[in-house]
This record gives sequence, C-alpha cells and structure tokens, in this order.
Amino acid sequence: MQHGFELPLALDLFAVFLMSATGAIEAIRRRFDLVGLLGLSLATGLGGALMRDGIFLQSGAPAVISNQSYLFAVAGGAAACLIFGRRAVLSERLVAVVDAAALGAYAVVGMDKSLAFGLAFAPAVLVGTINACGGGLLRDVLTRKEPLVFRPGQFYALAALIGCLSYPFLLRSLGLPPLVAALCTIAITFSLRMLAITCDWRTAPVRSTGLIPRRRRQARNPA
Repeated sequence: MQHGFELPLALDLFAVFLMSATGAIEAIRRRFDLVGLLGLSLATGLGGALMRDGIFLQSGAPAVISNQSYLFAVAGGAAACLIFGRRAVLSERLVAVVDAAALGAYAVVGMDKSLAFGLAFAPAVLVGTINACGGGLLRDVLTRKEPLVFRPGQFYALAALIGCLSYPFLLRSLGLPPLVAALCTIAITFSLRMLAITCDWRTAPVRSTGLIPRRRRQARNPA
C-alpha cells in the first residue's frame, strides 16, 4: 500500500507541540527546573518520531533533526505551559485532553509516513502505533512512573491502534482527501480516548494460568 502524497507539515508540528506540552505539564507538576522541563518536553514531544525514523524508517537523518521547526514546536509547547499551564497544572483532565489530541495526531502522522516509505499495511500499523505512544512512554519512564501504555487502563495504546487502522480505511476505502481523513482519524482517536476516560472503560489485567498458585500450594505442603 503506497501513496503519492504527504500530510501537511503543520499537522506533524501540531502533534509535537501537543505531546511536548504534556511533558512540560508533568515537569511543572513535579517541580522540575527549567532544564528538566525542556528535557522532558523534548523527550515527550520527539520521542515517538525519533523511534520511528531512527529505528524503523532509516532513510537518513531523522526529520526532527533535519528540520528545525520540530525544535521550535517543542519550545512552543514548553513555553505555552510555562505561561498558561501553572494554573491548570494539577488538572488531570487537562493532561488527558491534550494527550488524547496528540495521540490521534501522532497516530496519523506515523501511519502516513510509514505508508509513504513503502511499508506493507501491518508493519505500517505497528510503526504508527509506536509513533503515537513512544513519547508518552518516554515521559513515564523518565518520571519513574509505570508506563501508561503497559498498565491496565483506559484504552491508550488501543485508541492509537484504532486510529492507525482508521486512517487508511478512510483514505482508501472511502476515498476521502488525505487531510480530511487525517482530521477524522484524530477525531475518532480523541473521542475513543475521552469516552474511555469519562465512562471508565478499562482493559483487564492478564490472569495467571494457574501455575503460580499450584507452586504456592506445593510450597505450603512439601510432603
């Protein structure tokens, strides 16, 4: 599945801006200094893109290095949170809303770049999902939190996956223009993530197979 277009750069920068803002808000909440805030914003905003370009789509220098606009987007997200984010820094809902919007935007960007690179459908979905979740994963690791993407929770990685599946469907099957398909995909991902938070839809933890309880019983009764 290949295509001969690319989404506007503004959409990619928008995703970077939003994702870096979630890192900045988390840094302010944890009382990091300016260096810590900029570092966490950089890792969160560009982490998914660096994984995409540095590990999977190895076609030269990563886009975030070859185009300084990405660094300006990170700086803009950090600055916006420094100016406006202090009053709402304790609001979990604000972080969730910004993160949900960034999740959908990055899912679209990752999927679009993967298809443009010439990847088949399944690998493109994998790269798109990692692109969407990579920044949040780095944010949680650097702040010593259990990564949200791995916890039984409210459809984080699943929302990104559905976004990656929706984009080529809207593009190819329904024949929507690329930008319209991208905006619809962002809306779908954002809505699913926010509905999961509002309605408390949660994935379930994996249950044990019974081997551990059996071993425990044997330890209790060695005879």
